[in-house]
Amino acid sequence: MTGEYRRAFGSLQSLLIQYSPAELLARLRRRHGAGAHKVPSGSEITDAAVDARWEALPMAHAARRELLDIYSHAQSQRYSANVENFIGTVKVPVGVIGPLRINGTYAQRDYFVPLATTEATLVASYGRGTKLITSVGGCSALSVNEGMARSPGFAFRALHEAGEFAAWVLTAFPQLAAVGATTSAYARLQDVRVCIEGNHVYVIFTFHTGDAAGQNMVTIATQAICEHIKVHSPVKPAYYFLEANYSGDKKASVQSSICGRGRSVTADVVIPATLVQQHLHTTPELMAKFFTMGAIGGVMSGAMGIQSHFANGLAAIYLACGQDVASVAESAVGIARLEVTPDGALYASVTLPSLPVGTIGGGTGLPSQNACLEILGLAGPGNANAFAEVCAAIALAGELSIAGALAAGEFSAAHQRLARNARQTTPISRAPPL
Repeated sequence: MTGEYRRAFGSLQSLLIQYSPAELLARLRRRHGAGAHKVPSGSEITDAAVDARWEALPMAHAARRELLDIYSHAQSQRYSANVENFIGTVKVPVGVIGPLRINGTYAQRDYFVPLATTEATLVASYGRGTKLITSVGGCSALSVNEGMARSPGFAFRALHEAGEFAAWVLTAFPQLAAVGATTSAYARLQDVRVCIEGNHVYVIFTFHTGDAAGQNMVTIATQAICEHIKVHSPVKPAYYFLEANYSGDKKASVQSSICGRGRSVTADVVIPATLVQQHLHTTPELMAKFFTMGAIGGVMSGAMGIQSHFANGLAAIYLACGQDVASVAESAVGIARLEVTPDGALYASVTLPSLPVGTIGGGTGLPSQNACLEILGLAGPGNANAFAEVCAAIALAGELSIAGALAAGEFSAAHQRLARNARQTTPISRAPPL
């Protein structure tokens, strides 16, 4: 962490107005002694367990009414496989946009897409992009790759042992695949790559995971493979770690951008200049100039990928549809491109190499999240690739809308017009306490 002189000095001055130097230093010292009452832990969801957790929280009566309403209480058993120390649920507003027409390798119709967010203008903006895409017959979407990675790391005494181990791992692929398959009906080892760094060997295992995102599935399969390696490798590692931070799991990385993790999708659309003017109030030429300036600005700032706000739409659809929202960190590493075609139309494309999404497992079976997948018509087995293509189409809609708003000079006005905190609202009656 760094601090620029003016901002750091200003922060220090504001602190010294409240505290003397001695008091300020005292606040940073460790405090020993008994702490507050511990919240009872565990994954069990019984009335007694939930009551005990709430009793450990001071001044929490009003919070309990909000988080543990009658619906959350009635459905509480459905959350037992998804959370520990359960005390209730958080309600996030859900908006719906559509129809969004997709002409994909898997997604092949009009979709109504639920988006969960607390950000005003987000649903309206993506809805505008969706309307534009559908007005020209829809976007194309192509699933180009699939595979969930986990990357254990192995340590050896010296480089020659690391090299011998790496060579053995590559030749042992059939045996390792067979071991991984014993842990799951869906996990199937697709590929093994090795990276040697001194006496360390990073092994990147990539699995097919059916219609699940498969994060936990590949973790369990990789653990079994590592145990097999410990017993059967001709050279024994001094130690290993199940994940050595090479897979790109839940972080922006070049690895995610180049190799992908989860499902990789690209989508594009061509929009005539008249429709760009009608829907976005600007021109293809100005939008292409915005893209060029934005791409250079991203490079100058050190951003990974080239895009305006993939994370906005992906977080909203992930949250609504029971995906692991933390995976947005890697999913938002991708490329958006805007160009003017020879006949003056706007060409727009997005490429998202890392979409760790699924339609079974994880949070997809929870009540609200499963309902959102049902709205899409993509709940359950056989739909994960189509859902990934919907995610790419949503990203494309968002890039079109935000680029149009900035090119037309309407970005600030839209936020000012739709900002919820500027509106007068009527309090909603609360459910009675349990």
